[in-house]
Amino acid sequence: MVSFDGLVLAEGVPIYQQILRHVKLGIAGGTIANGEELPSRRVVSALLGVNPNTVQKAYRLLEEEGLIQSHTGAKSAVAADDAARLRVRGELLGAEVRAAVEAMKTMGLTRQEALDFVDELWKEETP
Repeated sequence: MVSFDGLVLAEGVPIYQQILRHVKLGIAGGTIANGEELPSRRVVSALLGVNPNTVQKAYRLLEEEGLIQSHTGAKSAVAADDAARLRVRGELLGAEVRAAVEAMKTMGLTRQEALDFVDELWKEETP
């Protein structure tokens, strides 16, 4: 069952987008597997303290992207094979990296300085 326990809602970003991102990050990172069930919309709504329509919107968008399947009277389940996982990973990484590259350009870093900076960060231990 997909867990929403670690999702901490941030201000300034629509909640449905945060739910989408949470599920996509799990798919991209492999912590949410193909075929894994999602909690009902009401359960997620109660857990996050949000309107069930907000969760419904996120689930509907995930369905439209082909990342989950829902059937009347049954639980929704992840429908993300390896190709979908790689697509989502590229989508999420592309957005993050574009923003970082733009910031580095704005700060006047050369390409080599940016690569050196990324290399140093890569070597750091992750908590």
